[in-house]
Amino acid sequence: MSCLSRLRSGDGLKQHPLFVIVFCQLLGTSLWFTPNGVAHALQQEWQLSLGMLGSLTASVQLGFICGTLAIALSGFADRFRASRIFACSALVGALCNLLFIFAGDSFALALFLRFLTGLALAGIYPLGMKLVVSWTPHKTGQALSWLVAMLTLGTASPHLLQGLGHALPWSWVLLSASMLAVIAAWLIACLGEGEHLPKAALRRSGLPGFKTFKLKPFRAAALAYFGHCWELYAFWTLTPIFLGQLFLNSDLVSSGLSWLAFLIIAIGALGCVLGGRLSREFGSARVAWWMLALSASCCLIWPWVSDAGWLLGLLVLLIWGFSVIADSPHYSALAAITCPREEVGSALALMNSIGFLMTVFSISLSTQLYPSLQSYISWLLLPGALLGLLTLKPLLQKDPTHPQA
Repeated sequence: MSCLSRLRSGDGLKQHPLFVIVFCQLLGTSLWFTPNGVAHALQQEWQLSLGMLGSLTASVQLGFICGTLAIALSGFADRFRASRIFACSALVGALCNLLFIFAGDSFALALFLRFLTGLALAGIYPLGMKLVVSWTPHKTGQALSWLVAMLTLGTASPHLLQGLGHALPWSWVLLSASMLAVIAAWLIACLGEGEHLPKAALRRSGLPGFKTFKLKPFRAAALAYFGHCWELYAFWTLTPIFLGQLFLNSDLVSSGLSWLAFLIIAIGALGCVLGGRLSREFGSARVAWWMLALSASCCLIWPWVSDAGWLLGLLVLLIWGFSVIADSPHYSALAAITCPREEVGSALALMNSIGFLMTVFSISLSTQLYPSLQSYISWLLLPGALLGLLTLKPLLQKDPTHPQA
């Protein structure tokens, strides 16, 4: 059997399902921050203000929220094959991302296309988590760490593409991201589901996902995740702005700033992988708490660090980028292990939906208030990290993911 035939049948892919899923997560989530990767070019060509750029990012988040909420309320993720939802969503997202290139004459159309892209991403990220659980149920924390690591690289990839092709038109970044999403759709469609979760579930009474909030361990993990989300995406949105502030009087060209933005966001993938390894010994709750404490410290000290020279500022941004996402997979692992198996898809989608609602407010506020607050904007992100630290405390004593639990 040829390699292509083995791929089409899924036999070759099923030998390494986790690698395939996380790789497709990387390709599919490259759609998420494409306007941010070409922010400077968009601001010049489309005459966008910083607030308008923030609105484009917030539109993606709103679309993601609506999509995940619809999945959670309908039980859609637990009634249909996750691989089919993932593949169809990746194709739709690729198309909407491509059409964004031609929306320069209408900012309203650009916002709508970014909203639709976010809607499509709701079928990629949560469904990717369900696929991971279906293939590797006994390594959930570590597997989800790899998944979020790829989400992080996918988020950073537009900055990488812009750095690689800084001499090319900005549209090539969006075209490349759409092509990557199409590849992801094809690979996941060939892979299919694992055998450790039901392929379809009957419709249940009540609102799917909401019942899980009655469970204290799930509620603690979800609340910590909400605080984490408040900080995370606002930081990723502000990263190029923080770099511009650090190198304001430098000769570093815009392509150099793109490479640094990629590095600061992408280093979070290393944090996810390291956190996944640590969770095998210490449990997900403890690892999440450590990483959240580290990113909270960066939030606190940034106003003073940003004025202390670019070398120290860059070091703190790297530490911040490393820690700000490293806790994320552990909230999903804690949530997945503390809710009924038949509601994993709906529960995770609902948790994502509410968490990303937090990001809309933090992104909008931070981009609108940055001209006034400058580096002190980091204190606007601090309450989210503090909420996470507080709500995680009960799980530190009784962590269901701890190897000795």
